[in-house]
Amino acid sequence: MAKRLWVERNKDGSWDAFSEDGAHIKFGKGRGQFTPGDLMKIALAGCAALSSQFAVEHTLGEGKGAKIVVDGTYDADNDAYTSFEEQVEIDATDAGLSDEDADKLAERITHHVDKACTVKHTYVQETPVRMNVTVKH
Repeated sequence: MAKRLWVERNKDGSWDAFSEDGAHIKFGKGRGQFTPGDLMKIALAGCAALSSQFAVEHTLGEGKGAKIVVDGTYDADNDAYTSFEEQVEIDATDAGLSDEDADKLAERITHHVDKACTVKHTYVQETPVRMNVTVKH
């Protein structure tokens, strides 16, 4: 089972998300806050970043990584994202890669993300969400 997560509202209207192992992030709808939709895109980008890290570091060296930009197409009528566009950018200018080596790195990154990105796997299939509401009184 995945680790337990929860959110709690703050007096200023923002929210805090927590995990049982001590992680924390603030979110909301105010200026300078990530919205839940933003967090969906961050989850997708973060998953691609972690999934691609081995391939990038293996080729370019320890500490190197990707910049991943995610955009989404939002359908206001259904209040849902209909698709996401993910752009993985690797700065290999200092590595002196040939065109063939750059193409191989791109293929390895794609392979690693396709194989290991749980968020991408979840988004590309229909994922049921069950909700139970408890009102303590």
